[in-house]
Amino acid sequence: MLRRLGIMNCLKQVMRPKTPIKLDPLAFSLSWCISFSMWYSRMISQKIAYYEAGIILCSLLGLLFIILMPLVGYFFCMCRCCNKCGGEMHQRQKENGPFLRKCFAISLLVICVIISIGIFYGFVANHQVRTRIKRSRKLADSNFKDLRTLLNETPEQIKYILAQYNTTKDKAFLDLNSINSVLGGGILDRLRPNIIPVLDEIKSMATAIKETKEALENMNSTLKSLHQQSTQLSSSLTSVKTSLRGSLNDPLCSVRPTSETCNSIRLSLNQLNSNPELRQLPLVDAELNNVNNVLRTDLDGLVQQGYQSLNDIPGRVQSQTTSVVAGIKRVLNSVGSDINNVTQRLPIQYILSEFSGYLNNTESYMQRHLPTLEEYDSYWWLGGLVICSLLTLIVIFYYLGLLCGVCGYDRHATPTTRGCVSNTGGVFLMVGVGLSFLFCWILMIIVVLTFVVGANVEKLICEPYMSKELFRVLDTPRLLNEDWEYYLSGKLFNKSKIKLTFEQVYSDCKNNRGTYGTLHLENSFNISEQLNINEHTESISNELENLKVNFSIFLLGEAGRKNLQDFAACGIDRMNYNIYLAQTGKSPAGVNLLSFAYDLEAKANRLPPGNLKNSLRRDAQTIKTIHQQRVLPIEQSLSTVYQSVKILQRTSSGLLEKVTRILTSLDFAQNFITNNISSIVTEETKKYGRTIIGYFEHYLQWIEFSIREKVASCKPVATALDTAVDVFLCSYIIDPLNLFWFGIGKATVFLLPALIFAVKLAKYYRRMDSEDVYDDVETIPMKNPSQH
Repeated sequence: MLRRLGIMNCLKQVMRPKTPIKLDPLAFSLSWCISFSMWYSRMISQKIAYYEAGIILCSLLGLLFIILMPLVGYFFCMCRCCNKCGGEMHQRQKENGPFLRKCFAISLLVICVIISIGIFYGFVANHQVRTRIKRSRKLADSNFKDLRTLLNETPEQIKYILAQYNTTKDKAFLDLNSINSVLGGGILDRLRPNIIPVLDEIKSMATAIKETKEALENMNSTLKSLHQQSTQLSSSLTSVKTSLRGSLNDPLCSVRPTSETCNSIRLSLNQLNSNPELRQLPLVDAELNNVNNVLRTDLDGLVQQGYQSLNDIPGRVQSQTTSVVAGIKRVLNSVGSDINNVTQRLPIQYILSEFSGYLNNTESYMQRHLPTLEEYDSYWWLGGLVICSLLTLIVIFYYLGLLCGVCGYDRHATPTTRGCVSNTGGVFLMVGVGLSFLFCWILMIIVVLTFVVGANVEKLICEPYMSKELFRVLDTPRLLNEDWEYYLSGKLFNKSKIKLTFEQVYSDCKNNRGTYGTLHLENSFNISEQLNINEHTESISNELENLKVNFSIFLLGEAGRKNLQDFAACGIDRMNYNIYLAQTGKSPAGVNLLSFAYDLEAKANRLPPGNLKNSLRRDAQTIKTIHQQRVLPIEQSLSTVYQSVKILQRTSSGLLEKVTRILTSLDFAQNFITNNISSIVTEETKKYGRTIIGYFEHYLQWIEFSIREKVASCKPVATALDTAVDVFLCSYIIDPLNLFWFGIGKATVFLLPALIFAVKLAKYYRRMDSEDVYDDVETIPMKNPSQH
């Protein structure tokens, strides 16, 4: 068996050689592996032989003990009856007698303590067997419950897997029903970066055209009003100057000091003039007409049509893919029925049904025989209690003998005058010796039997099971069946060459793997082939290939292009804005009329009362009125002109370049749509198809993984096996059994030196019939006359 195992390992080494061999490497490796296998087999066999030789040797020693102890006890008893072997009730006094007595007592006490420890081990082991066997029923019920759970939950797990298909299908249906936002939105997102910026620029330009028209209209109307207001201002100032000259012709103006004031007023009259350049500012009728001609084309409406053509893409996608979506839904419904059929043919339930039969038989067997085991456990416990009690009784006699002997010993008393307590101690010791001879060989029989069973089971079953060496032995090719290379694969599939080992199955079950993957059920029902992802997704792909979406997007027609070109040529960029800005910074009159009026009023107040003073004051008030009614409106108009000019300057700055850039971007965007719309639709359609297919690829992969790794997890089986071997056999029975034979065996072996020291020590405690008497003169010992 071991040689076969070694050969298989070596053949594995042949398949992956680690060092290059020039001459016939396969033959060399094979011969080397066979040699190594034979050496390894001999080594393992020698280990087992050495171990069994040790057990046999210990058993032979135990048998020798069993045979010799009754014989020795018999001859010892006969010798004692014949006053031999220390049976004579006479003690010869020696100089080292007290020392020997103490040494014997201490040695016996130490040995009794060792024996007591062994007895304690025996009691503990006996108690462990009883308590653990009582827990065996609860442990078995727990394991059977787990196994029943495995059987009952497996169909529910398969139902759960099938139910998840509805979740996947609903998700796919949601995307199919939302094809306008998913597929259409994807196409729209691809087009937006190249189209939306162009449309936004054209829309900004349409807004600029409207703002230009408003600015030109405001400017033109303001200029016309400004011309009229400037003429009115000039007329008013001329009238007030005429009035002032008439007032200054008053006779008082020729008399000093009034004449000086009149002369200063007369000199300042030349300042009362309006700005003639305001009436010369050119109107913008031509530019306004050009812009009005541009606005005859609704550029903003054309831009909105471009936006709308993009926003209509999702709706067009949905309207053009109705039949394709319906076909994909039919395929998805058929995939669900195929998956249901596949899961119904899984061999897992068949295997579990057969396992259920074994489980029922095992459970009924356990229920029938557990009471018998508990009954036998009671007998075992009672027998172990009797054995431990016998050893305890023997040790108690030794302890009592030591206690009475030490406490009752009187060193001044002679051997014939020893006290009752001391004598009783010696008697107790001899009783312990007698019981030792009487029962120790029987105890050794039990020790040998339990030793042989416990040691072999521990070394040949428990330890190999923990190290998995037991599984490797069972996996030895053709060990359990000469015709099968691997027993499990031959049993399950009738194909013994498939590598399915006990060790691998146990390890997988221990790691909570599913039954399908653990037992390699793909050799009888390949779930990967049955749930062929490509086969299912191909139908969906075929339906998606029929998905065709056509678009015709025109951003801006020729009318829109001409509109932009006309706006660029409307002339606002050629206007002389400086002449307008120059006049808006000037005063409408030659002087600040309000200051002039206040100064005139002040000068008039210095004149004496009279017509001249009153006339000048009226003229000052007239100038204030002119400022309020004529100058302020003109200033407001100039401000309006300034704002309009700034708007026009901003719009006209680089207008031709802006329009050229917009038209270039427009051509690029239109070419992009023309050249790439079909490829974008194709790519987004494929992406959409991959999304739909991806749901089912992920689901089918999840099904395969779940069935292979999760469904019907066989960990309860591994746990039940661990419970049966490691817990019940090894921990509940063999461990206490080994502890029992170890403790009782140690106590029994130490009974041999104990009885020797007890016999020696009893001489120093028992009351003798005679003793050695020494004369004061003569040194020749004489017997006690009482013996004559």
